[in-house]
Amino acid sequence: MAVLQVKNIEKHFGATRVLEDISFELEQGQALAIIGSSGSGKTTLLRCLNFLETPDQGQILVQDKVLFDAADPSTQRESEIRKKRLHFGMVFQSFNLFPQYTALENVTLASQLLARERPDFKEKKKEIYAQIEKDGRELLGRMGLADRAGHYPHQLSGGQQQRVAIARALALKPDILCFDEPTSALDPELTGEVLKVIRSLAEQKTTMIIVTHEMAFARDVADQVIFMDGGVIVEQGPARQVIEHPAQERTRQFLARYAES
Repeated sequence: MAVLQVKNIEKHFGATRVLEDISFELEQGQALAIIGSSGSGKTTLLRCLNFLETPDQGQILVQDKVLFDAADPSTQRESEIRKKRLHFGMVFQSFNLFPQYTALENVTLASQLLARERPDFKEKKKEIYAQIEKDGRELLGRMGLADRAGHYPHQLSGGQQQRVAIARALALKPDILCFDEPTSALDPELTGEVLKVIRSLAEQKTTMIIVTHEMAFARDVADQVIFMDGGVIVEQGPARQVIEHPAQERTRQFLARYAES
């Protein structure tokens, strides 16, 4: 069953059509890579999925439930947006960690804030917080950062900060983990450690959408690839097939330019 269904999404900024008729599905446990040149609409698509932007047309469904329908204002109430964002964990190009908090505090903060809304929070506050901290430490351990839990962002390398950001996104147990060019702000020597974590998540069948410029990584790790150009999906299919044997001329031209750069 498809965990995510995107149907005919469009996004316009004035007269500029940034996304046009975007449709795709993502199965539980699949990794989807989205590739394309700068300005092709990849980041805007992720922002629409995470409700940081509001599509002008189309629908977004998770687990067969309509989260957004441009034709239905009731799906666009601000009071519901925060809950809908919980379906998507977002890892940005920049790490966006809170500098005043340790790695562990960055990972656990959102869970602690949400816990306050539980009806049993006052009664079980100590127990709830202890479990949140335990879960946070386990996530940092999965990221290879068990010994960095008490470190502040300025004490961590860029690769370590991005791994903290991944742990933070996983902490709320999202249906879909989204990455927006997760290695673009990293030096080449730090890129590998972040890609290694994402590769491990793929092996664990974490449902993911990865906007990336790492073609070899997309080919080897993703189940499916979407190539976007000019705000439209030009080609989509199995990762190795699209990257090694593209069917569309625009895809071939993009991959040829990438190979030459």
